[in-house]
Amino acid sequence: MEIGHCYLDGNPDAVEFCPHDSFRRVLAASTYTLQEGDRPSRSGSISLFNVDAEAPRLQLFHRVETAGIFDIKWSPGGTGGAPLLAHADADGYLRVHRLDCCSDGLEDREQLGTLPDEGNFLKEVSGEKVSSSMCLCLDWNPSATSISVGLSDGSLSIISLMESKLDIQQEWKAHKFELWAASFDIHQPQLVYSGSDDCKFSCWDLRDCPSNLVFQNSKIHKMGVCCITKSPCDPHTLFTGSYDEYLRVWDLRSLTKPVNETSICLGGGVWRIKHHPFIPGLLLAACMHNGFAVVKIEGEKAEVVETYNKHGSLAYGADWQRGHFCLEGKRKSGVIATCSFYDRLLRVWMLGSGLAI
Repeated sequence: MEIGHCYLDGNPDAVEFCPHDSFRRVLAASTYTLQEGDRPSRSGSISLFNVDAEAPRLQLFHRVETAGIFDIKWSPGGTGGAPLLAHADADGYLRVHRLDCCSDGLEDREQLGTLPDEGNFLKEVSGEKVSSSMCLCLDWNPSATSISVGLSDGSLSIISLMESKLDIQQEWKAHKFELWAASFDIHQPQLVYSGSDDCKFSCWDLRDCPSNLVFQNSKIHKMGVCCITKSPCDPHTLFTGSYDEYLRVWDLRSLTKPVNETSICLGGGVWRIKHHPFIPGLLLAACMHNGFAVVKIEGEKAEVVETYNKHGSLAYGADWQRGHFCLEGKRKSGVIATCSFYDRLLRVWMLGSGLAI
């Protein structure tokens, strides 16, 4: 079932639903557009949408122009305060915006469970020039006090956020080539994982300065590592995605030598992996040249349970909406946003009825 679709003002590469309870209908989509010529430029934007699966509705309510953006992430839910949206851009900046909202009738609308969308807007609260290289990816630590940033020269930066001030804490050369993944361990936030075009998958301990290399695997991935994400419900399980088209499941119980337990070929470079907010082992993958896939992991078994191929271009951005909704008298949780690059298309859709809960 499709909830809605629209064409954006540029080439979209990331979509993120807000994880904060009062704003779970807010969807952010970012773009990166290269203007070629004698004086090339990289422009971008962030668009905010109200997504209501029951209506159904996909409504644009705010847009801000930016430099070209490679990645966006909302601050983790449950950390208090207004939601923050960080973005990594082509000018080498990390910028943080706060989602401000109109105050008129806010408490009444929250009690009714509706989104106070009209009047909401993004306000930049901090920005930091990280490097002369491009900022390619980012991740928040669980307490929203630090952000990891991967750079196009292979460097990894750890940046603290205190009282709206960004401060570079550490930066080191982690890989030889572009660093596309820089992810905190949500169970042990002193650890950061990185992945790069050099085909290496690494883990770093931030308690040392410069950070200590815990492990580096250079044999399993046959092409560049695009994404890394820790299982939210199993502290020993981690997932990686690669240009070599495989989603891999890793056992971290031997941290200095993690074991690749399960692999599944998704038929396209695995650019992004997102965990379902409530169903353990259910993953959403953006597969670049092969659309989007929903994968179920159970023990050593991995299978594709649904595919989505209604995009005609590179599949880059994908995310689940948090929270449940009621459809045909049944409680469900399977709203997905996806975007594709060259056709500038954003779609919001639902899992097949057999998979929703």
